[in-house]
Amino acid sequence: MTSQQSVFRSTRSAAVIGAGQAGVTAALGLLDAGFTVTLYSERDQRALRDDVPATGTALEFGETQQAEAALGLDSYTARAPRHTGLSVRIAGPDRAELIQFDGHFDGYVGVAVDTRLKVDERLTAFLERGGRFVVEQVTPETLDPIAAANDLTLVATGRGGLSDLFPIDAARTPYDAPQRSLLTVVVTGIGHDDSVFAHRSVAGGAHSGFSIFADQGEGWWGPYLHKDAGPSWAFLGWARPGSEWEKRFAAADSAESAHRVVQNLYRDFIDWDLPEVLATKTIPEDPHSWLKGAVRPVVRSGVGRTAGAHVVASLGDTSVAYDPIAGQGAQSGLIQAQRLVAAAAVHQGPFDEVWIERQYAAFLAARADAADKVTRLFLGDPELADIGNALFAAASVEPTFASALVGLLHRPQPFLPVDSLDAANEFITKVTGEDAAVLLGRFAPAGKFTRSTFSKVLADA
Repeated sequence: MTSQQSVFRSTRSAAVIGAGQAGVTAALGLLDAGFTVTLYSERDQRALRDDVPATGTALEFGETQQAEAALGLDSYTARAPRHTGLSVRIAGPDRAELIQFDGHFDGYVGVAVDTRLKVDERLTAFLERGGRFVVEQVTPETLDPIAAANDLTLVATGRGGLSDLFPIDAARTPYDAPQRSLLTVVVTGIGHDDSVFAHRSVAGGAHSGFSIFADQGEGWWGPYLHKDAGPSWAFLGWARPGSEWEKRFAAADSAESAHRVVQNLYRDFIDWDLPEVLATKTIPEDPHSWLKGAVRPVVRSGVGRTAGAHVVASLGDTSVAYDPIAGQGAQSGLIQAQRLVAAAAVHQGPFDEVWIERQYAAFLAARADAADKVTRLFLGDPELADIGNALFAAASVEPTFASALVGLLHRPQPFLPVDSLDAANEFITKVTGEDAAVLLGRFAPAGKFTRSTFSKVLADA
């Protein structure tokens, strides 16, 4: 469909603004589909690899890997340490240890790959196959002649006011501010065998670990492929507004200080994972192996117009900015890119507003709306609180449902129709084959989570 490399270039041309993961993937896909493609970036290739932090952990599962495969791209499942499940611990406001479960991924794996590595390798392929790469900052003013000169223009960055070309979809954007402050750091020092995080799962280091503190935020550890260090681990933390965690995250100003913040966070709040966390080390050769900030979840229009009334299409974070708590941003951007490439490859008419709107509506229905709702679930959105309580409790009782719940990170669509507690119970019953009320009647608080003995493993080694 779109994976073959064309030996000719059609008379159709495309411009892609922004050389992040979604942008460079779309540019390479359109090039292979026969378009003449120009990719614009405000940084050159070396700077994209070495002078900036990775844009999140970019955790991807089966559906996204299939989208990459459809474009003939490496999904890194043979190179990156694999995630085969997610281990969850939930503590209440009084630090009561309430819920624990270990969900296994059913029929797919996850991989978290340094976006700088993926961009570098895909940009190299783009250039080798004849793509044109222009290093300059594109503004709303300079976008106008670019859009005029190309049949299709995709905007995959919001920098320089470009996001303002795409109106916010108020009906799909319930938040007027970020819901979390974020902190991430990539480290080495521990492996991925079954001795790591063994207290959480028999799979050990093959499962990522997620901890939720009701009044503070969330912390996640997962296997990662770093551009220089190779197989490694990534921490990603979310701090609720006004929390102690938010103050601690704000103090980070380097990879080393971010690492200290994380170690102290686990010492003071999440001691069940502390030995592994204390064994981790920063990556000296990469001063950009950390990041802090905040993301306001926003859904924008798929169509924008330049000053000269030329239509352009949004892509990736410019279309939908997710809080990364449910790992939907990178996944949705890549799926959207593949869908646009596949549709453009067979389209014979103009890439006008009608065509762009049709593709965007299909993407929202197929992925983005469900992905946004799953993100709200993991954010503890008050509108979904009762539903979340039932689903997480059911996961702690029944392993089959635990796998289905964590499977929403891979394929969020089953959650889209769950809009009430009754619907949540129907979902539980459908997955488990057992009446939800009976199943939930067996729920009991965890009482005390198992603590890691990893330090003893190290001492005995």
